[in-house]
Amino acid sequence: MYITANRPPGRALLRSVPANVLALGMVSMVTDISAEMVTAVLPLYLVLALGLNPLQVGVLDGLHFGVTALVRLAGAHASDRWRHRKLVAASGYGISALAKLGLLLAGTSVGALGAVITADRAGKGLRTAPRDAMISLSTPPDRLGQAFGVHRAMDTLGAFLGPLAAFGVLAATGGSYDAVFMTSFCVAALGLVLLALYVRDPRTTLAAEPPRIGTAVRAIAGDPAFRRICAVTVLLSLVTVSDFFVYLLLQKQLAMTPGLFPLLPLGTAAVYLLLAVPLGRLADRRGRVGVFLGGHVALLAAYLLLAGAATGIVLLIAVLVLHGTFYAATDGVLMSAAGPLLPEALLTSGMAVLQTAQALARMGSSVAFGALWTAWDARTGLLVMAGGLALSLLAARKVIL
Repeated sequence: MYITANRPPGRALLRSVPANVLALGMVSMVTDISAEMVTAVLPLYLVLALGLNPLQVGVLDGLHFGVTALVRLAGAHASDRWRHRKLVAASGYGISALAKLGLLLAGTSVGALGAVITADRAGKGLRTAPRDAMISLSTPPDRLGQAFGVHRAMDTLGAFLGPLAAFGVLAATGGSYDAVFMTSFCVAALGLVLLALYVRDPRTTLAAEPPRIGTAVRAIAGDPAFRRICAVTVLLSLVTVSDFFVYLLLQKQLAMTPGLFPLLPLGTAAVYLLLAVPLGRLADRRGRVGVFLGGHVALLAAYLLLAGAATGIVLLIAVLVLHGTFYAATDGVLMSAAGPLLPEALLTSGMAVLQTAQALARMGSSVAFGALWTAWDARTGLLVMAGGLALSLLAARKVIL
C-alpha cells in the first residue's frame, strides 16, 4: 500500500507492514538504543580520555567496519545453508550484548578496546544479513521499500533514544563511562529477549541444499545488475567520511562542551526518523537507485558546509539535516534495491556480499580520512573526500542509470 492523496493514518500504515517486520524493527530499536549509547560517547572518549590522534581514531573506526565485513559473509552463508536465520541473528545480537560488558574491563587500554570493538562488530556482522533476509522473506516484493523504511525508522528511533540515554546516564553519574556501558548491556539483553519471543524465522519452500560459499559468491556475482549495484556502492563508500569524524568536526567547529557531544547524533537520527518511510515509498514508486544516489548528493553538500566558512547554529542544523537525509535515502533503500535481484536460496548471502563490499570500502575511507587529517588538517581531508564523492557520483550515474 502506498500513501497517495488519500493518506491512511499511522495505524493503517503499520497494519500494512508484516508483523514479523514490526517485531524485527522492535528488536533493532532496542538494540540500537544500546549501541548508540556507546557510539555517542566513544569518539570523544578516544580523543579526550585516551588522547588518540585522528589516524588512530580512523584505524579503530576502520576496525569497526572491517570486522563486520569479514564476519558478515560467513554468517549470511551459514543462515542460508542451515536456513535458521533467526538463530544466526540471535548469535550476533548475543555477542554484541556481551561486548558491552567487555567495555567495562577494557579501561584505557587501546588494545583491549580494539578487541572489544572487534567482538561487538563481529556480532553486528553475524546479525545484519539474516535480519534483512527475514524482512525480505516476510514482505511482498512491491512493498519492500516501505517495509525496509519502516524497519529502519524503528531502528533509527533507537538511534535517537540511545544518545539521550547516554546523556542522561552521564549527567546522573557525574560523567561515568562505566555506568553508560553497564546500562547499554542491560538494554542489549532486553533486545535479545524480544527476538526470542516475537520474531519468527520465515519458512521457505526450497528443497535443495544451498551451494557452498565459493559457488554462492560466484553465482551472486554472475548477475550484471547486482554487480553494478555492488560497484557503485563500493565507489561511493570509499569517499564516505565516518560518523565519528563528522561529529568530531562539528564539536570542534562549534567549540561544543564534551557533556553535550552525545546529543549530536540526535539530529541525524531525528531527520532519518522523519524521512525513512517517505523516502522508502518514494523509492518504490520512482526508482530505488535514484533515491540512493540522491542521498549521496545530500552528503556531498554536508561535506562542503563542514569545509566552508559557515559556523554556529546554521552549520549545526544544516549538516545534521543533510546527514540524516543521506542515511534515510540510502540505508534501507540499498537493501530493497538489491533484494529482488537475488534468488531466494542466496538471498542472505547476496545481501551480505553487498554489505561486506560496502563495509570494506568504508574501512578504507575511515583510515584514509584519519591519515589526511593527521598529515594536513580536517578541512583538506574533507575537500579531498568531497571531490572524490562528486566524481564518484558522476561515474555512478553512467554505470547504474
